[in-house]
Amino acid sequence: MNMELIYIYHSGFALLGDGFTVIMDYYRDSADEHAQTGLCRLIKGLLPTKESEAMPAGVVHGELLHRPGKLYVLASHFHPDHFSKEVLEWRQQRPDIIYILSKDILRHRRAQKEDAIWLKKGEEYEDETLKVRAFGSTDVGVSFLLEVKGKKIFHAGDLNNWHWMDESTEAEWKGSEKNFLHELDYIYEYTHEVDVAMFPVDPRLGKEYMRGAEQFVKKIKTHTFVPMHFTPEYEKANAFRAFAEAHGVHFVALTHNGQRIDI
Repeated sequence: MNMELIYIYHSGFALLGDGFTVIMDYYRDSADEHAQTGLCRLIKGLLPTKESEAMPAGVVHGELLHRPGKLYVLASHFHPDHFSKEVLEWRQQRPDIIYILSKDILRHRRAQKEDAIWLKKGEEYEDETLKVRAFGSTDVGVSFLLEVKGKKIFHAGDLNNWHWMDESTEAEWKGSEKNFLHELDYIYEYTHEVDVAMFPVDPRLGKEYMRGAEQFVKKIKTHTFVPMHFTPEYEKANAFRAFAEAHGVHFVALTHNGQRIDI
C-alpha cells in the first residue's frame, strides 16, 4: 500500500499508511476556518443534533481520530500555530495515542512530562512501525525526519532561512542565513536525500521569501516538495514550483485544506 499525505492547515499534515496514522503540527482542522473558532464551537453545542452534525468536522475529527491502527501525534515546537493543547484531549477518544513532542513544549509548560515522549535535536524515537529523529530549528523547537516503509519524510517545523532581508541590516540577515545553512549541514551529515519534504514557503519574508526552500533543495536531494507555513496565499506558495522542477524535484501544488497526496 502506498502512503498518503493529507494537508490539514498551515503546517499541519497527516501521514497515512497501512496500520498507522501520523498527525504533525496540528493546531486547526481542515474544515472551513470559521467552523474552528470558539464562538462557532459554542454555537454548534447549542444547535439541535442534526444541525450540529451538519457542520463540518474536518479530516482530523471526522476521519483520522477514528482510523484503525497506530496513531502518532508530533509537534515541532510550542508556538500556537504548530501545537494546540487540544491534541492532548484526543487521548479521551484514543488512549493509545503515542505523542512525540519537542522538549520546548514541556519547558514552556504546555504539557506535563508524563504526556509524551520528548525529543530535542539529535534524539530519536523508534518502534516497529516508525522512526522519528529530531533535527534543529532556526526558531524554536525541532524539525523532524520520519523513516517509515522505507521512505524518509521531513517536516521542517520552523526551520527556515528567516532572513527578513527587506527590514534587517545585512549583518542581521546574513547571520540568520548562516544559522540556517549550519542546520542544513547537520541534516546532510545524517542523510543526503529525502523522499518528501514539507518546508516553509512564507511570503511574509518579502521578495526573497523562497530563499530558504531554494537552499534546502540544493543541499538535500528532495524527491517531492510540499510547501507549508503560509497564510492562504496558495498562488505565492505554489510559485516555488518553477525552481523545484528546474532542480529535478516533484512539486506538489496545494490548493485547499484537506488535500490528499499519494507518496
